[in-house]
Amino acid sequence: MGAALARAAQWTAAGSGPGTLEITPLNESLLNQIIKFAEGFSTRHPQEAAFVFREPLEWKTQLNCSVFGEGYDVNGATVQSEAKGKDGQPLLLLTASTLRVQSFDQLCCLLQIAMEKKLKEAQACLEANRDPIVKILGPEYGTVEGEDMSMLHLLDKVKKDDDPETEVKMKIFLLLRQLDLQLLNSSLKHISQDVRLNPAAIDNEVNLLKNFSGKGEGTVLESLEYTSDYMFSNGCRAPPWRQVHGEICYLVIKPHDTDPLYITCSTAGVFLNGGQLKGKDDIDYERKSDVYKDIVTFLRERSPRFLENMAKQEYRFFKEPTHENNYQRMEIVESKVSGQSQDLYNITEKNVCEKMKSSAARRRSMDKKKLEMSMKWRSMGLAASHRPKYFSDKATKKDIEEEGRSSTVSLKTKKKASGISSGSVKIQPASRCKTSGRFEDTSESSSEPEEDEEQPVHHQERSTDLPSEYWGIQKLAKYLKGGNPTATVIALCLMRDFNLAQETCQLAIKDLGCLEVLINLLDTEEIKCQIGSLKILKEISQNILIRHAIADLGGLQIMVKILDSPDKDLKCLAAETIANVARFKLARRTVRQHGGIKRLVGLLEGISVGSTSPTPYQANDTEIARCGALALWSCSKSTKNKEAIRKAGGIPLLARWLKCSHASILTPVVGTLQECASEPSYRLAIRTEGMIENLVKNLSSEHEELQMHCASAIFKCAEDKETRDLVRQHGGLQPLSVLLGNSENKQLLAAVTGAIWKCAISGENVSKIIDRLDGVRLLWSLLKNPNPDVQASAAWAICPCIENAKDAGEMVRSFVGGLELIVNLLKSNNKEVLASVCAAITNIAKDEENLAVITDHGVVPLLSKLANTNNDKLRRHLAEAISHCCKWGSNRVTFGETKAVAPLVRYLKSNDPSVHRATAQALYELSEDPNNCITMHENGVVKLLLAMVGSTDETLQEAAAGCIANIRRLALATEKAKYG
Repeated sequence: MGAALARAAQWTAAGSGPGTLEITPLNESLLNQIIKFAEGFSTRHPQEAAFVFREPLEWKTQLNCSVFGEGYDVNGATVQSEAKGKDGQPLLLLTASTLRVQSFDQLCCLLQIAMEKKLKEAQACLEANRDPIVKILGPEYGTVEGEDMSMLHLLDKVKKDDDPETEVKMKIFLLLRQLDLQLLNSSLKHISQDVRLNPAAIDNEVNLLKNFSGKGEGTVLESLEYTSDYMFSNGCRAPPWRQVHGEICYLVIKPHDTDPLYITCSTAGVFLNGGQLKGKDDIDYERKSDVYKDIVTFLRERSPRFLENMAKQEYRFFKEPTHENNYQRMEIVESKVSGQSQDLYNITEKNVCEKMKSSAARRRSMDKKKLEMSMKWRSMGLAASHRPKYFSDKATKKDIEEEGRSSTVSLKTKKKASGISSGSVKIQPASRCKTSGRFEDTSESSSEPEEDEEQPVHHQERSTDLPSEYWGIQKLAKYLKGGNPTATVIALCLMRDFNLAQETCQLAIKDLGCLEVLINLLDTEEIKCQIGSLKILKEISQNILIRHAIADLGGLQIMVKILDSPDKDLKCLAAETIANVARFKLARRTVRQHGGIKRLVGLLEGISVGSTSPTPYQANDTEIARCGALALWSCSKSTKNKEAIRKAGGIPLLARWLKCSHASILTPVVGTLQECASEPSYRLAIRTEGMIENLVKNLSSEHEELQMHCASAIFKCAEDKETRDLVRQHGGLQPLSVLLGNSENKQLLAAVTGAIWKCAISGENVSKIIDRLDGVRLLWSLLKNPNPDVQASAAWAICPCIENAKDAGEMVRSFVGGLELIVNLLKSNNKEVLASVCAAITNIAKDEENLAVITDHGVVPLLSKLANTNNDKLRRHLAEAISHCCKWGSNRVTFGETKAVAPLVRYLKSNDPSVHRATAQALYELSEDPNNCITMHENGVVKLLLAMVGSTDETLQEAAAGCIANIRRLALATEKAKYG
């Protein structure tokens, strides 16, 4: 709090007297934040709130004795609290107008008593106690300029001193320091936009406005006058007792269209005051409006006539002033406040306070210099302001390599926190490769092999200009590596003050060897050290390099062991960290091989399922289950882990938690189920355990992520007819249809359309969707969605709807522009979209009238362009679409002319039997044209088809035989014509 008051708050002083806080928006914001902190201190930190200050905070109060009630003894003009310190002195004492407070408890009570006066009381308190931390904890904790060593001194003291009061002091100091950082961070936003007025700036503006004031039609004002003609040596016209509040002068302005305006001009800006006091030669100084940056801006808001007439003048009044001596602009160092301790304490007055620009030329030169520097950084490929300075923002494909191991440390020996020293862990230098952004690990699908693979990363060059966070973490590293448990805990707390979501801090921890120590701390018997370490690891394991390093250093094995701990907080943190780390194959395998799956499933064995008003114990139970489900969700991307979860008894436990009403646990539970639903055994269990009803119920949740995972689970489970029937019976079609029409979430739409696609395979579901819920119209409208996943899912879902609907042809034609829309989707570059659209065209072309319409829209040449593809899924549906489109007019001739026949012959060499069947049917239809027969024969189709004539698939057998027959008949006709 001392640093914020010294460096960010705006103070003024008249003569040699003590400074006072100016009445500015920045100061008001700082005061409100301090008040909020103090009001909630007793509730959040009861032990620290009872701590008695080293010296009382003392100030002149505006409160009188009558406002004090229960808990206070009132005796005439004296009030004292019933609460007393160890020396028997009251913790709050009011004598006359002097107030003394000696604990946060009493500060909190006082602010509640003060009510609307609490802002004034806080201001008075801070003006009288410029560095309150000295009064609270002692002079050794005072705010100093330059490098602040108080934290390091505190660490040394805690290492040597086991006094419990020292630990309380440490906690209070950390809390006040955190408030300081928050205040400084908040003030930067205000200061960066701040404009400071001075007497010369105001005088110039007043004289300029006077030149355009008077009684005439075109004047901007009727009059503009100072309330006082006397000017002090500093240029101010306000009396000295108002100058201490930053006030410069007072004006009476008479616009043409409003009553006279009485305004105050201060260093913070211009605002409306209370005007002339009746019967007195004085004014009401209290602010009655917002603060504006200058007089013109103020008048623009107050007088429409002023604004109108000002626009007619040939002078540019609304432009920013160009006189450098008129305004002092607040200049902020280009440093991002991210929780670091050292940087913010090292910002000095000259970094955050006013700087006068000596001349316009100097300003231009400085701007030019800044521009050149900016271009220099850009040319070097350095990241934007939100990225670390020493990481490159550019990476080409040439930079991508297999990721090397970041360390080869093996932690096998159990170490005590109290015995950790810089030499207790042998650490090899960390890898120098850096990543410029967050990489999403390649997800491991159900069909992927279990063999491990390295993840590609970008290798960046490091600049010599290391960020300040790096040095701050380096200072903490030595206390982390060596010291007693209390010092280690303090170092962990200080490390958490850094913005651990920032990549700079994450990689600094890795580079400086702290990651190895953090993992060592997990293998101790000190609960506080383990918790502190896991809290840091949980945050930094969002980084792909950190995840791999944790796995390489054996961190997962230790975290799996921690899952057996009786401490619930420890188990939760371990599970959450495992959830972050287990995003690549090696980590998922490690968790399984060291018994982690069984332990994680064990975390789901709670008792609070279905509790509407859970006890604190049940709430802990739910939190443990949530963390366990998160970890299982990450692990369930591996096929073997899915089987391990099933064998560990995870399915019935997931089914139990699926009945819970808490979205926080439902999301990972359903996420795990939808990952596992790719396995037939899970689909059967989901159906038989009654989970479909709960999945349908949660489709109506307010949480879109939960809705998406429920829809994905239904999509995978609805492969089975029994599941499709259950979805309908439990009313699942209606919420799915509603989500089609209401949601703009692309991932949700893709999942919902997929679920409808599978459900629509059953004719009963299609009739309900079409007749009652207007689902097909909504699906068709989703074809216009720009997201390829949504387009593909919608097209797939349309297929069974057309196939099973009564009067399908008429229904399709009823969608205005629908056929043209679906034909145009054949121009997409997405293979899944193309396959789904071809499947839809196959069903549309079964109606002769619709086939004629899509032919007119150019479906034949568009299908022909797709023929040269190696994607078997697209090949199958493309061949089916060509087969059905051949049945109209001269389409089969056009297919031959647009070079679609020869590529189709090559489809017969595919290993997919479904491609063979579809291709044979297409070739049979195309072989009705003689020219197509010649093309097929030239490309060797006969030999390929002969092998398929003996197929057990009757459809394939008949199509192959029919195509050969057509080719043979053409050959016979040609031979007969030739030889007679």
